[in-house]
Amino acid sequence: MKPYSAINKTAWEYRAYEFWRQRDGAPLDKANEILSNPKASLKKHQDYFQEVTGKRIANLCGSNGRKAVPLALLGADVTVFDISEANRRYALELAACAGTEIEYIVGDIHDIDLQTYQHQFDVLYLEGGILHYFHDLKTFMGILFALLKPGGKLILSDYHPIKYCIDEESQYIPRYFGQDTYEAEIAYQTHFDPAEQTEFPKVMLRHYTMSEIVNTVISSGFTLAQLDEHRGWNDENIPWEFTIVATR
Repeated sequence: MKPYSAINKTAWEYRAYEFWRQRDGAPLDKANEILSNPKASLKKHQDYFQEVTGKRIANLCGSNGRKAVPLALLGADVTVFDISEANRRYALELAACAGTEIEYIVGDIHDIDLQTYQHQFDVLYLEGGILHYFHDLKTFMGILFALLKPGGKLILSDYHPIKYCIDEESQYIPRYFGQDTYEAEIAYQTHFDPAEQTEFPKVMLRHYTMSEIVNTVISSGFTLAQLDEHRGWNDENIPWEFTIVATR
C-alpha cells in the first residue's frame, strides 16, 4: 500500500459507517429509495448507462455502494474497489436490503490483483471526487487501462479543477496550477459536532488541472469520446464537476 493511501485509509475508516447512516439513512431506508427508481439513483450520470444488463462494471472508489447497487439492480455484474472497510460494511448491507449482490474488494487501487482482474470489465465507473486521492495520475490511469476490456468504456466523473480554486464566497483563489500534496480534512468531517471534529484523521490530497487529467487519459491509451462539464449543485453558473467518457 502506498504511504499516502495508508493515511487516507485511516481517515476513510474513521466513523464513515456512522456518517453514511447519518447522511443516507439506514441501509434499508436507502435501499427502498433506490428500489423505487434504480436508474434515477445514478442522477446526472443516467445517460451514460443506456444498457447495462449483463455488463461487468468496476465501480472504483465506490464508497458506500450508492451507485453500485442501482447498477446491479439494472442487471450489471458490479465489483467495487475501495479502500475503506467501513464503506464496505454499508455497501454490502445496502445490497442485501435491496435484494441484490455486489462484489466488494477492500484495498489500495494500486494493489489490485491484475492477474485476476486484467481486461475483465466492460465499464469502469468512477465518480464523486476521487482523483485528488491519487498522487501519480499516470500510474492510476495505467491501472484503469489494464482493467478494461478492449472496446470497453471508461466513465470518469469528478470535481472540476476550478472548484478547488473558488471559496465559499465564490472568490477565486490563485492555486489552479499548484502541484503540491497537502494535508486536508476528510470530506465528511463537517457533518459531525464541532467538538468532535478535532479527533478526525487527515487525508493527503493532490489536485490536477483539466489538461493534466485529459492528457493523461489520452496518453494512457484511451480514446477520448466525450467531455462534459456540469454546473454547480444548485445550478450555479460555475463548472463544478466534469465527466469524461473514453474507450479502450
